[in-house]
Amino acid sequence: MIRVLLADDQSLVRAGFRALLDAQPDIEVAGEAADGAEAVRMVGELRPDIVLMDIRMPHLDGLAATRAITEDARLDGVKVVMLTTFELDEYVFEAIRSGASGFLVKDTEPDELLRAVRAVVGGDALLSPGVTRRLIAEFAARSKEPAASTGLSELTEREREVMALVGIGLSNEEIARRLVVSPLTAKTHVSRSMVKLGARDRAQLVVLAYESGLVRPGWLG
Repeated sequence: MIRVLLADDQSLVRAGFRALLDAQPDIEVAGEAADGAEAVRMVGELRPDIVLMDIRMPHLDGLAATRAITEDARLDGVKVVMLTTFELDEYVFEAIRSGASGFLVKDTEPDELLRAVRAVVGGDALLSPGVTRRLIAEFAARSKEPAASTGLSELTEREREVMALVGIGLSNEEIARRLVVSPLTAKTHVSRSMVKLGARDRAQLVVLAYESGLVRPGWLG
């Protein structure tokens, strides 16, 4: 059973999500929070698998709440997905850097929401290639000159190659076709890269690819 915490200051939004999620045989809503501070407290108490976190909330916003959760080693297994009104909300990029596993627009289709919840808990990529590329474009527009990173020295040549392809927004299937390997092999290389670099998920691997200079904005095509 996938346990979800809903964090949104609008009760109608929470009610809509609860009705959808609780209707699924493999998902249950463990609790609801009306602000970021309450969300952090409830995550510590309930230890849900995933938090659907609104970015804009009173007392403590979703960005600060996400950072508090992802920086707490005791909550390492808790995934956070940000909820926003606009796909390229000005805070979305910072949310990914703060440890969020991805983001969803609030008016996303019900099937997409359910798929996203299951994907994140299962360890797969939440961000579609199209959304990832838009996120990368935002990153490229804001980023400074990449800093040299020694972390990449731990990666094999193939892992660096795979990480670069993740960085330009390719899915595991697209990486597999590009390198003429199986999707499982591509996923294994991605997973090993994440472990070696301490990335919580694929979204952070994209950020690290840019911050390390492995991928440059001009690669967007």
